[in-house]
Amino acid sequence: MSPVTTDDSLLDDPARLSEADSDGLLRAAAQAGAQVRSVVEIAAEIGVDRVLADVRPRALLIVTGPGLGGALADLLVALLGPACPVPVVVTDQVPGWVGPLDVVITHTEDPGDRDLAESIGRATRFGATVVVTAPQDGPVAAAGAGRALLLPPRVPVPPGFAFPRALATALLSLTTMGLLRTDMDRFADELDKEAEKGHPAHESFVNPAKSLALRLSDRVPLLWGLDPAATAVAAHARHVLAAHAGFVCDAGSYADAQTRFALHRAAVRSTSGQGIFDDPDDFVGDPTAMLRVQLLAISSGPVADAARTMAADTLPGADVLVPAEEVGADEPTRAAVLALRFELAALYLGLAAGTIGGSGRYASAGV
Repeated sequence: MSPVTTDDSLLDDPARLSEADSDGLLRAAAQAGAQVRSVVEIAAEIGVDRVLADVRPRALLIVTGPGLGGALADLLVALLGPACPVPVVVTDQVPGWVGPLDVVITHTEDPGDRDLAESIGRATRFGATVVVTAPQDGPVAAAGAGRALLLPPRVPVPPGFAFPRALATALLSLTTMGLLRTDMDRFADELDKEAEKGHPAHESFVNPAKSLALRLSDRVPLLWGLDPAATAVAAHARHVLAAHAGFVCDAGSYADAQTRFALHRAAVRSTSGQGIFDDPDDFVGDPTAMLRVQLLAISSGPVADAARTMAADTLPGADVLVPAEEVGADEPTRAAVLALRFELAALYLGLAAGTIGGSGRYASAGV
């Protein structure tokens, strides 16, 4: 059963939406492009290029924390890929073997995160290069004072909305080291375009975030990535759907989903049994009717196209989200655009369900 009951009529009523979004969360999410530009600006001021240009680290350490950290790390690892010329270590604490030839990238919105502060202190004490996005006051900032490359927020957003800033910082660092290629200007521009498409004034049939929200409304989402980057975006989508809308969903790779035989069979039934002209009453009591399969694809090329075709053949009624068909940009940008779409969709669902904001309604699921 769906975890919440939503008032879908709210989505196409701008006045009620504005009233419900009393904390300006939709506007905060739409600041994604501005967050990216602020990262580029700060990086130029503190000399990230001077420190990281053409650095080939012994190891790249991505230090994660609660919230956005796990999906962010997964996405970076996926974008770097197996051809990355340096070892990539994902960890929640900087290990004792860290040294002056290593680069540490980390992010937090909690200035008092003492575990992270301890890790940063250890890394800088042993001479590692540290890049951290965090508030400029508190133990985290103090731990790296004068030694770490600290990028504090300049675009104020509520807690939980800093994914674009954290991702942009990591991508800029990796691009500066020559480990990835990301056009940061294009990155910011495409996020601006996605935010404009998802503007509250645009009706659902032309608003991709609202359309996505309606597809997930009163359903249990199965978010399955067809490539590693898409799987990481699915994990981020699971997080924001839970954070804003109280939605419980499954997220992972489609390859892994195929090994969970009962769920995969249910997904096949849910995408094969009900056509657009079928009577919904005929499916009352069928638990598979409560599932919504979303196949996510970030990578492009013959291998990716073949995987998408095979999955779509198996799950003919699944939604297939392919930002490459809309955004002719690099993979990091396509991933960020899809992540933002899910974030906006989660906000719309949260407003419609009353789990956030000042109106709408919330109801526990019936049995």
